[in-house]
Amino acid sequence: MAFIYGVTGHRSPVSLQRVQLVLDSLAVLVVVGVGATAYRFRVGLIAGFLAALSPLLALSGATPNADAPASWLVLGAVWCLLLTARRNRLVYAIAAGVLLGLACWLRVNPLLLFVSWFGAIMLFTNVGWRRKIVLSCALAGSTLLVISPIVIRNLVVFYPEVAPTGLGIGWNLWAGIGETTRGAEFGAPCCDEQVIEQDRNALGLPPDAQLGLFFPDGIRRDRERGKKALAVIKAHPFWYTGVMAQRLWGHLKFAGKPAPNVGSAGFNVTSRKCLSPNHQGGPLALGVTALGMLQSVLRYLALPLMLIGVALALKQDWRTTGLILATVFYYLVTLAIGHSEIRYGLPMQALLLIFAGVAVCWLGSWVMRRWVA
Repeated sequence: MAFIYGVTGHRSPVSLQRVQLVLDSLAVLVVVGVGATAYRFRVGLIAGFLAALSPLLALSGATPNADAPASWLVLGAVWCLLLTARRNRLVYAIAAGVLLGLACWLRVNPLLLFVSWFGAIMLFTNVGWRRKIVLSCALAGSTLLVISPIVIRNLVVFYPEVAPTGLGIGWNLWAGIGETTRGAEFGAPCCDEQVIEQDRNALGLPPDAQLGLFFPDGIRRDRERGKKALAVIKAHPFWYTGVMAQRLWGHLKFAGKPAPNVGSAGFNVTSRKCLSPNHQGGPLALGVTALGMLQSVLRYLALPLMLIGVALALKQDWRTTGLILATVFYYLVTLAIGHSEIRYGLPMQALLLIFAGVAVCWLGSWVMRRWVA
């Protein structure tokens, strides 16, 4: 499916885009592996099929940015996390931490995911407490070791200022308030240009002065943005809770009008959108159109299937389901706090499709039993 979306993707060097398309297509096998390890092989196959049809995953895989590669690494780490719990092997815990650390080199979103996994291992693995501590510390330690070069570099370069994992938290919170309906009331900008202009006015700089989002004096400026955002949140906690709930819903809205600011969950393929004019007829075009129709149906079924699948999975194996949900909840919470786009949560979206696979597998078995009876 990613190959079809690649026709309409952003312009990039052909070789780079082809490599990403191939890797994104192969990443579906990681979803199959996670689903098969967590539940059974049939669930993994169904989840992989749903992932291959997902407009969001396919479009993100065809777009040359860091979202899809980071997602592949996080999903690989989730797979190793499940193997850690299943086989009680230290090497899998270390591998999970290494893959998670590598994902943090590409995107900052999964930075604190090891904390969620630390707690998940302590709660959901069926081993002794001493072994739980060893596995959790191995995962956390390997994650921190992999990201340590970034932290050390930032501490050395920016000392005495401290920005161990980079900048953007203050901007994320402040712009996240700016994109709400009350953003103007609080004086919060809604985009990079408005943030820069606000900083320019605060610094008393002329219009032609060179000023970037984080340069110069980016650390102090980003902290000021964060302080202003936190002051608004502290003064209006109930309102901001509602804002977070709206963002959370936006990340689970797969059909209908795109969620404001969070964005659209991709588009259904059609021959006109995805094929060149000389290929918009014949069997190929018919097949692409059929895929688009199937995607349209799955968009509306996705969330109900996911919710049913979570309930069934908890009943079937609550420990394994808890390990997977630790990642889902992490993304839901962190993406709801500040500005976020639906593409930031690709690992969560792929894992939710595994629960949809659980529901489809159960419904298929139920239909077969009824048919035989």
